[in-house]
Amino acid sequence: MLKTKRVRGFFDALMMGLSGAIGFEIFVLLDYPYFNLELGSSIVFALLLAGLVNLLIMLNYCELSTAIPEVGGAYTYIKAAYGGFVPFIFGCFRWLASVFGAALAAVVFAQQLSYLSRVTLNVQGFDLAQTSLITIIVVVAIAALSIKGKKGVGTSIVFAFVAIFAIFLSSGLLHGLTHVEVIPKDLPNDIFKISAATVYTFPMFFGARSLIAGAAQIKHPEKNLPKAILLSSLLIIPLYVGVAYVAAGIVPLEEARLMREVEGWQVPFLNLAAQKIFPPTGGALIAIAGMVASISALGTSLTVQASILRGMSRDTYLPRFLLSVHQRFGTPYLAIIAGSLFVLFLSAIGPVEFLGYAASFGSLFVFAVVNLSLLKLRKKKPYMERPFKTPLYPFTPIAGTVISIVLLLFPLFHEEAAIALTSCVGLTVLVLMTYYLRMTGRYRLQIAIGGAGLGVGVSLTLLTCLFEAGVMSPIFPSVPSYITFFIGAITVIAGILNITVHH
Repeated sequence: MLKTKRVRGFFDALMMGLSGAIGFEIFVLLDYPYFNLELGSSIVFALLLAGLVNLLIMLNYCELSTAIPEVGGAYTYIKAAYGGFVPFIFGCFRWLASVFGAALAAVVFAQQLSYLSRVTLNVQGFDLAQTSLITIIVVVAIAALSIKGKKGVGTSIVFAFVAIFAIFLSSGLLHGLTHVEVIPKDLPNDIFKISAATVYTFPMFFGARSLIAGAAQIKHPEKNLPKAILLSSLLIIPLYVGVAYVAAGIVPLEEARLMREVEGWQVPFLNLAAQKIFPPTGGALIAIAGMVASISALGTSLTVQASILRGMSRDTYLPRFLLSVHQRFGTPYLAIIAGSLFVLFLSAIGPVEFLGYAASFGSLFVFAVVNLSLLKLRKKKPYMERPFKTPLYPFTPIAGTVISIVLLLFPLFHEEAAIALTSCVGLTVLVLMTYYLRMTGRYRLQIAIGGAGLGVGVSLTLLTCLFEAGVMSPIFPSVPSYITFFIGAITVIAGILNITVHH
């Protein structure tokens, strides 16, 4: 078992939770539901739902984190409950959520830097190639700092962000707000939009869970962990809901669209509100804050994903070399590098909407199984020491499971969500293939490749048919449909030949 010295008290734990929760997501995740889903001020309602769902799930995390305060977080809880293959699958989903979150942070940094260059230097926004280059540079830089063991957000930065949002709220209220319609008038017909917005904004809240990755460092975890988790989750709900409420009241949907047309590009929603409250520098200050938050979140995500990789490596699901620590810096440098490579790829090619949904879906999968793990452990290990017990058991974990699954399914009516979920599942399948080959030996390599080829070929052919039927957009817009269909058919045939020849 990996041992870590417990050196952090309650205040440190609270700062860890707040530094994870007060993140970059609010600077970008309001845009898609506000503009694309056309929710307008009703985004406040979706945001409140996301915060309450997160709080419900954090109650279950409190019991598990105090009963099993070890490296690995959710992966370790699922392993204790189910063992075998299940924890590996959902460890992959938890890792994917961290990697997608890190990629989103890098993209947001580039987005806010583009805004800042426009309003301060009168430089035109970055094109796609420049944005990709910036994300690559920032990921490499933060990965290097993480390997050197540099700290993430400190206490002073947490207070600075709280102060920025407090000034935004108070100044917005003094500026004067238009009528903010929190609950949609036609809620039954808007339920799919609300659920999609709830899922999409969900990553704004579950950052408080990041302190669970550092549970092994917390003194008296039986007391300090649940207090820090719940307090950080409770504090962040009114803060984020208030910011969204004021922003929607300052720039109503139609006015925000008009301002974007005048600017000539897709200005982030929060920057629009800030530049109206504090002309002309308000938007620039928000951009700087967003860049700082993105840098911090990127570093935290790289550390969290490294912790997950080490947890799975500890249990022999992944190669043991991922447990290696740097001789000079004492950091898991190989695990950080491994995750950074995926972050580099995703941040260079992934649009914000895709990355936002992907990060949320990965976490919702894990949340559902973590809730089930609590139920399982209550039966499997009834005498386990539980310093904190989830209130209203078993209704709380059951509700957490059901809500997580519902939130997974409802947004699939939106194209970005469907593609993000498909990508999460596809990446997990690749990892499972690696596990299969590692555990069963090389003699089954042929049949494994055949099965993979068959699956990829069928998927590619099916997606091409769905595009031709007008159900969805093309996966590869620049490639003609007949070519993707041909490649899919050839891959199916090659997969079948591999399987049959083996037999």
